[in-house]
Amino acid sequence: MAAKEEPVEDPVEEPVEELDAPAEGDALPPEDEVALTVLHTADWHLGRRFPAFDEDDARTLSRARLEVVERIFGVADRRRVDAVLCAGDLFDEPSPDAQFWEGLLAILERAARPERPIVLLPGNHDPLIAGSVWHPTHPLRQRLPEGVHVVDRDDFELALGEGAVLHARPCRSKAGQKDNALALPAREEGDARIRIGMVHGQTFDVPGCQQNFPIAEDAAVRRGFDYLAIGDTHAYRKVPPDAEVPTVYPSAPEATNFGEKDTGYVALVLFLRHRRRAVVRPERVARWTWRREKVTSLARLRELATEDLARTVLRLELSMPVSPEEYGEVEQLLAALKGSEAAHGRVGVLRVERDELQLVTEDIERYFERLPAVLRATVERLKAREAEQPEQARRALYQLYRLTRAAGGSGVGAAGDSDASAEDGA
Repeated sequence: MAAKEEPVEDPVEEPVEELDAPAEGDALPPEDEVALTVLHTADWHLGRRFPAFDEDDARTLSRARLEVVERIFGVADRRRVDAVLCAGDLFDEPSPDAQFWEGLLAILERAARPERPIVLLPGNHDPLIAGSVWHPTHPLRQRLPEGVHVVDRDDFELALGEGAVLHARPCRSKAGQKDNALALPAREEGDARIRIGMVHGQTFDVPGCQQNFPIAEDAAVRRGFDYLAIGDTHAYRKVPPDAEVPTVYPSAPEATNFGEKDTGYVALVLFLRHRRRAVVRPERVARWTWRREKVTSLARLRELATEDLARTVLRLELSMPVSPEEYGEVEQLLAALKGSEAAHGRVGVLRVERDELQLVTEDIERYFERLPAVLRATVERLKAREAEQPEQARRALYQLYRLTRAAGGSGVGAAGDSDASAEDGA
């Protein structure tokens, strides 16, 4: 059987600096000192598909994107925020299946409050184009509840209470060279309001940013903002960490691939009455942790099978030689990790890569010494195939080994049936 072609994965995003999560017990400022509280989120990627996983696991991962949005609005309720700013790539594509936008609509209908605006920004994955979910003619737009706003104008402006204002600008294509942050209006003389900007794009330090709505390092300062809410990079980052005005990626609330770092957060942004610089704190919302594990020994695989991995998306890379007896134990351990229709597995979502799992067959003939001559000839033919089709031949040899063991090692009945099935499998 030919190996399945794996889909190309997104490039790994490395964090620029350490996540500045508050220390345990680090209290937020008292409510009477806070003039405005905003929850900033981005990069939900609703409707994303996961073809590298089996059907059930792919469905779980797609569903997780909607589930985390529920938790995001739970944080908004718990923190009693004044606005929720959603900085783009909320959908993985501009025209997702109805089940995904209808799922978001149901969440928004529960979360919407007229006094707490929710602002949805089109990003480069879900740009504001004809036929997109953000276009005024789309059913989602026509059914949005009161208090939910879509950034569908280049001069979008929204008052956040009496003393604050939001300026935002949408992406209108999947790539672009315009700096949407610098296209926002500058602070006018005498304007003492809290000013927040919101755009989607890549900051100056990301390779290739010039083609993906680049954001200048000093855009927030030049436009007179007190906070610049951005989306695109999936890691939680302040760019740069010591910027005069916070420019923040809140991260993807659920990771979308292996190798992503510092995902799973939203940014809680507090503007104090007697301090101009915003206080920014990450809040954890993710359920899933994505982990890549390379296993090079059976002992390590046994250890892994004892861990609590119920909320882990595990990419398990098997790279070790095993005897036929050990191969059987490997299969049992993998079954325990994966689960079945009758029992939950140890791992929430499991993807196994066996390319470097080597069944040692040098002396496998000794297991078949008591078989009839016709079956021993089958073993020899499979051994001869190893040079050209090593994986298929070894798996067929293992199946023959397993079937003959099940038949007691010398029974012609079950073992005889294995002659055809083993060679067919190769």
